[in-house]
Amino acid sequence: MSKIDKNLNLKVRKGIDKLVSPLVSFATLEASAGIFLLFIAIIAMFSANLDFAKNAYFSFINTPVQFTLGQFSLGKTLLLLVNDGLMAIFFYLVGLEIKKEILDGELSSPRKASFSFFAAIGGMVVPALIYVFINWGQNSVTGWGIPMATDIAFALGVVTLLGKRVPSALKIFLLALAIVDDLGAILIIALFYSGDISSQFLAVAAALLALLAIFNYAGLRNKFFGIFIGVVVWFCFLKSGVHATIAGVLLALLTPTRDFGLNLEEKSKNNLDKYIHDLHPWSAFLIMPIFAFFNAGVDISGFSLNQVLGANVSMGIIFGLVVGKPLGVVSMAYLATKLSLADLPEGTNWLQITAVGFISGIGFTMSLFISSLAFNDVNLVAYSKVSILIGSVLAMVIGFILLFLSVNLKNKKLV
Repeated sequence: MSKIDKNLNLKVRKGIDKLVSPLVSFATLEASAGIFLLFIAIIAMFSANLDFAKNAYFSFINTPVQFTLGQFSLGKTLLLLVNDGLMAIFFYLVGLEIKKEILDGELSSPRKASFSFFAAIGGMVVPALIYVFINWGQNSVTGWGIPMATDIAFALGVVTLLGKRVPSALKIFLLALAIVDDLGAILIIALFYSGDISSQFLAVAAALLALLAIFNYAGLRNKFFGIFIGVVVWFCFLKSGVHATIAGVLLALLTPTRDFGLNLEEKSKNNLDKYIHDLHPWSAFLIMPIFAFFNAGVDISGFSLNQVLGANVSMGIIFGLVVGKPLGVVSMAYLATKLSLADLPEGTNWLQITAVGFISGIGFTMSLFISSLAFNDVNLVAYSKVSILIGSVLAMVIGFILLFLSVNLKNKKLV
């Protein structure tokens, strides 16, 4: 190759790098997932309210889909397929993160987990109580689980915007809090937001999960066999009445942390981090944006802002997210430290914990998901989704301001 050709190729590569590197940098930022999610949610809101796009949007998300295999059939709209199918993959990732933290993380010992655990319990119970107090005696009271949720992607994205100024212990606290919060949301969905139970399908799912556990224990592990069993388990949960996303969590907890080759004496390695690393980009930049596009679109053309804010369901959600979350997180965490049940994370202060309390009020995707399960009334669904967006934005702004102030205060003994 001539010197001229080499120089030309070098210039071409540099030109490509200039175009690609910003995209690579964007994709590597934790904040980018939240930013992209917000962008998709805005598109969905516009699609649901602009006259020229409204009919096409709602026709698309409600497109019927039918799968038939022998005597088994599955009929869903695209919206329900996303909520029951794609979200099962998201919950599988959540289950992996929970398992990782339990085995070797912030939830691996009672002392390490206690601060985040107490904070998360407060952050779930207090918002639910506020919501129930405001909606007591009304049909909307069934949405009490909505303000309990925390959106991990958005919450970590807000904290990441301040870079290295945020103590690493505070980021770990937020992650652990959000994971315990997700575990609570999973239990709530399983216990309170599932339908009529079919014991036959549930028994088949339980038998398959037990079989998978036995195979894993015996070292007979094959990724494709596991995926096949996982799909069948998901289908059984879908037909059983227990929400199908729970299948994703249970399969994650049964996912082996170590894989073996054909030779069982071959040195094994921990693959849990690899699974999480491989799935995270798909979840952050495909699954969750698709979910947001299908669920964040609310036709509010027939409602005024006063109507939305005047509804008890809206007030319950907004006050739950913006007031209940930080109040519950801080009060329970403070009580735990005073009772010597937990320690304040090293290098952090109470203003930063308060900021994280507000940031954990960013419910968004998890709150939207629970909202889709809690209500059948069209107006309640619309009011709840709009109020989730309002409450999440308010919590995000207040939390970011407090966090910015806390990491820039020179005399941190004051806080």
